[in-house]
Amino acid sequence: MMESGVPVCHTCGEHVGLNGNGEPFVACHDCNFPICKTCFDYELKEGRKACLRCGNPYDENLLDDAEKASGDRSTIAAHMDKSQDAGIHARHISSVSTLDSEMTEDNGNPIWKNRVESWKEKKNKKKKTSIKVEIEAQVPPEQLMEDKPAADAFQPLSTVIPIPKSRLAPYRTVIIMRLIILGLFFHYRVTNPVDSAFALWLTSVICEIWFAFSWVLDQFPKWYPINRDTYIDRLSARYEREGEPSELAAVDFFVSTVDPLKEPPLITANTVLSILALDYPVDKVSCYVSDDGAAMLSFESLVETADFARKWVPFCKKFSIEPRAPEFYFSQKIDYLKDKVQSSFVKERRAMKRDYEEFKIRINALVAKAQKTPEEGWTMQDGTPWPGNNTRDHPGMIQVFLGYSGACDIDGNELPRLVYVSREKRPGYQHHKKAGAENALVRVSAVLTNAPFILNLDCDHYVNNSKAVREAMCFLMDPEVGRDVCYVQFPQRFDGIDRSDRYANRNTVFFDVNMKGLDGIQGPVYVGTGCVFNRQALYGYGPPSMPRLSKSSSSSCSWCGCCSCCCPGKKAPKDPSELYRDAKREELDAAIFNLREIDNYDDYERSMLISQRSFEKTFGLSSVFIESTIMENGGVAESANPSTLIKEAIHVISCGYEEKTEWGKEIGWIYGSVTEDILTGFKMHCRGWRSIYCMPLRPAFKGSAPINLSDRLHQVLRWALGSVEIFLSRHCPLWYGFGGGRLKWLQRMAYINTIVYPFTSLPLIAYCTLPAICLLTGKFIIPTVTIYSIVFYLMPVIPLILFASHR
Repeated sequence: MMESGVPVCHTCGEHVGLNGNGEPFVACHDCNFPICKTCFDYELKEGRKACLRCGNPYDENLLDDAEKASGDRSTIAAHMDKSQDAGIHARHISSVSTLDSEMTEDNGNPIWKNRVESWKEKKNKKKKTSIKVEIEAQVPPEQLMEDKPAADAFQPLSTVIPIPKSRLAPYRTVIIMRLIILGLFFHYRVTNPVDSAFALWLTSVICEIWFAFSWVLDQFPKWYPINRDTYIDRLSARYEREGEPSELAAVDFFVSTVDPLKEPPLITANTVLSILALDYPVDKVSCYVSDDGAAMLSFESLVETADFARKWVPFCKKFSIEPRAPEFYFSQKIDYLKDKVQSSFVKERRAMKRDYEEFKIRINALVAKAQKTPEEGWTMQDGTPWPGNNTRDHPGMIQVFLGYSGACDIDGNELPRLVYVSREKRPGYQHHKKAGAENALVRVSAVLTNAPFILNLDCDHYVNNSKAVREAMCFLMDPEVGRDVCYVQFPQRFDGIDRSDRYANRNTVFFDVNMKGLDGIQGPVYVGTGCVFNRQALYGYGPPSMPRLSKSSSSSCSWCGCCSCCCPGKKAPKDPSELYRDAKREELDAAIFNLREIDNYDDYERSMLISQRSFEKTFGLSSVFIESTIMENGGVAESANPSTLIKEAIHVISCGYEEKTEWGKEIGWIYGSVTEDILTGFKMHCRGWRSIYCMPLRPAFKGSAPINLSDRLHQVLRWALGSVEIFLSRHCPLWYGFGGGRLKWLQRMAYINTIVYPFTSLPLIAYCTLPAICLLTGKFIIPTVTIYSIVFYLMPVIPLILFASHR
């Protein structure tokens, strides 16, 4: 720590320097804590005037000198080119100084932090110096003056369009009016019991109160509905400048399937083809297909799909066709020549349709072959047994079909990456169904491509709008909007629904009304498909702009819900589970900040840093994956060996990888319910993230809806079961996530509504049977009818009549 008698700064690793007398600079004369002048000035600027080690205040004379010097430097610094470097230095110091006072040397954290900062400062200086020299050498000054971005590059990428007050005011008026009327109605009902049929009267009142409670939960989250508009042209002007590589963020697509006999491989193939043909830079797109049933049929179908994609993708991009799923494109009953000007389009379309029909025949042949499983199991073309013959006991499998050297389309252009993934399964392990499969894809994609954003689709939801990802990037890549956005949710739209929609598959009220209302609060709920995630949000980190929870902040009291209202002189102790979660979040957030450039370290430094932070306890025993979690902008090191990455990817999908980690508890898709989508989005909102609802004019994705009553009832039953599971779990919105106040109350009401709605069936059945019981027994649930009582019974209906007449 010493060189030429001058100590090294304990914060940034540089020499502390000399004072005016030529002696080493000393900030604290009580403990002689080594800190350089730059770090000391920054500490004063941030308002910290006490020693980092002993806590004693700095000498007043030293503080006065520093204030004078900082005042002189402030006028000069505005004209210097090195302000950016100073800002980076300051940010590094800020993170260290706010945490060092809480850490001890028992766990090695201060030493670890100092090494990180020292390495980072040295590497940053070398990197910036080399980059600056290269830029000055390559770009002439006159060209720098001429290269000005387009005006659109500085415009916002999206805008909020409020609902006109002329439409909202009547709706809100009716809500308030009906709420008042309900209060008067229940006052009358409670104060006028029916003694002769007290049990029936009490049952009816309880049912009516539940109905009113459900109505309130359903109406008030719609209080602030909004619309949004995006500007894709501005996105291109900002991130896709002519003559330069595209700066759009990479996206990893997840497609999950289980049983190819229930989920037709042709439908899955169309979903994959629509992804590969997206209007997005090919090097920014990677498609991961999860085969959780380890079916050889799924694997062989994907082989055929990859081969057909070499023809289909260039055809789509050449003629800008929509949609880019061949089955649905060729089945459209529209004029396919509209807006087409190329003379070769008709000829190439006919050829492509013929190729697709041949592709369908090959897929159908594979399906017919798979109807009967051989006694000895399936065998691959090279004669080796298929590893997934036992669907409950098989190793992990990964196959990269496209996206590597030599895998190009028929025109010689690069194709997006296509990866087949089947996670390992062994008896005695919990695999957590779809949520576990999605988490396996998160880890595999982090190791192989590590895109900063993830878009998940069900196997029967194809991309209907080739610019859908650009729509989402208008929010996620907007520096003003995207910082706190955990995901962008698109509405679900379906093909094959009859005009009457007899099974209510469209869910119009939910997707066109409720979700817009939630978008005006903290964002829509996650509905399981058609959603673009911020990868950092899936890792359990909080949003960058959210202030950390104070360790001295108190929890809510049992009476009022806040400890300063009814108990101003006392502070209630914080719940231990909340303290633990807050500590974990702060530890992870600090780790992200301090290990931004871990890829520049050698193997020894890297392993030491990771072990010091105990990342293995959170993310599992994979140094490659852990390194990927702290790269906010994603990406994989160029020096990475592909074969090594594949081995690591196999490791992270092993069945025992998640044991004793936070997977499914705090990070990734959350376990504990068959409706893992609601639970996962709820956890993100509790951390302070917000979500965005995106409704482009052309639906982004389309799926297949249940076509018979049996399938529809099974689907609704599964949703209801998942809601009950959440209600009975520790993640119930009635009591979870109150620490920190990061979940808004109207948002909480919406989540409560999603978990209590199945219980409405009980009072509904009871209320419907009351009239029959009254007729059989001759007893009634209301007192003697008078003009006065009739008014109370009609009052709840009046607001509905007024609202209907307004419409």
